[in-house]
Amino acid sequence: MTPSLPARTVSRLLGGVWIWPALAAVVIGCYRLTTPELWRDEISTWTASTRGLGDLLRMLQHVDASNGVYYVFMHGWTTLFGDSPIALRLPSVLAMAGAAAFSALTAQRMFDSRVAGLAAGLLLTVVPNVARYAQEARSYALVTCAVAAATWLLLLALERPGPGRWAGYSACVALAGGAHLISLSTLGGQFALVLLHLWRTRGAVNRRLLWQYPLAVLGALAPVVPLMLLGSSQSVRQLGWIPTPTLFDLRTFGKLLFASADVFHLFAALALVTLLWRGRRLAALQLLLVAVLPVAAVWAVSLGATSYFIDRYLLFTLPAWAALAGGGVGALYAIARRFAPVPVCAALALAAVAVPAVQAAPLQRLVRGPYAHEHGSDYRSAAALIAAGYRQGDGVVAPYGEWNWAMIGPAVDFYLPHDIRPYSVFLQNTAAQAGDLYPVECPVPTSCLGTAQRIWVVTVGTATDPLQTLPADQSKALRAHYAPAGVQLVRGLTVSLLERTG
Repeated sequence: MTPSLPARTVSRLLGGVWIWPALAAVVIGCYRLTTPELWRDEISTWTASTRGLGDLLRMLQHVDASNGVYYVFMHGWTTLFGDSPIALRLPSVLAMAGAAAFSALTAQRMFDSRVAGLAAGLLLTVVPNVARYAQEARSYALVTCAVAAATWLLLLALERPGPGRWAGYSACVALAGGAHLISLSTLGGQFALVLLHLWRTRGAVNRRLLWQYPLAVLGALAPVVPLMLLGSSQSVRQLGWIPTPTLFDLRTFGKLLFASADVFHLFAALALVTLLWRGRRLAALQLLLVAVLPVAAVWAVSLGATSYFIDRYLLFTLPAWAALAGGGVGALYAIARRFAPVPVCAALALAAVAVPAVQAAPLQRLVRGPYAHEHGSDYRSAAALIAAGYRQGDGVVAPYGEWNWAMIGPAVDFYLPHDIRPYSVFLQNTAAQAGDLYPVECPVPTSCLGTAQRIWVVTVGTATDPLQTLPADQSKALRAHYAPAGVQLVRGLTVSLLERTG
């Protein structure tokens, strides 16, 4: 009996080399998805994406244009699905599943091996940093997926050029660049891949490729150039905290990129096996260049006035590493097939994937801890204390000004129930009104003190005096009219309740 069309479709789907890594990535990404507290960068995503579209676009003119496409996407997403921790992080889970799928497809095509493809996709899912950023409401997973898709579409276009394939490649590069401008460094590695392809096929060069590839790159850059110009003018404000890298930082970058030196070394060992695989060495070299040239380029640029050299900015190079390591598993399987039956060879391939997975297991648990993203402050507990004692009309004071970067006020606000909204004391304009990520404080605190009978104060650290870490003029204004009625400590924060004295 001939199988029905739905049955054939399901069979074809389950037989795809990409589906199992994608499903594994979804399962791994969703495990304890809400356990880690949102940290300040994720709170920035929340504050930006949940404001009106006009306010968001106005903000991007002043700050964070390099993440503009991601913020606009998240604005639409939260409009449809809400702003719970699950809703905010789910796009990253799905994007990392896409990255695993494209890693598998890339390895399968480069090494003509289903084993290599399946291993590549699964290996990507075990990397601790992949799990970490699959559970973060930031652009890094989306960028990783877009770059992995662009690499795969580039291989298809080189094999059989066509307008659809080049357009897909351009769209993916543009998406990656619009979501995070540093990802455009991948063009250096992809250009090297194209050059090696031309060298390999030099006896039958498709002359159209000489103009089609540059045209596709220009098509990708055209919509991103305005963001590049705007982002460059904002870089000093946003990136001044990143130190200038040293040669030692470059040499040891692998362990930061993978969040585990041991896992990186295992990937490197499998990559070496791939580079020694007769008949696949050129393909392995192409992937190696896609993996390392962006890192080297960003490191070199970061020696200048502004540094961009940080592991999460280069997370998009991991799919190339996974494809390269998957090739090593494919090589081991191919060698074993000469001497052993299929079950034994399959067990060997499975063991080659299992060893990094076992090595990464402790770190997989670690990146899912309550404070895995935010090591310093427990916003959730601070919000719970305020919610438990809240009365209608209460005010709240949180550190702004020089503490704006910590996003303490918005983070506590995020974890408060939607029906509990103490008014913000000492703020002249909200962040949305200011067209910025951060609000504007009152220049004269007493003029913004208000008449609330009670004010909650959240300060950094665990000081005995709950007001001593506030600016002097704010502390003076509060002391003149309020006295502490209760002080409670949570991780990294002090939550105080002040009551009016007269």
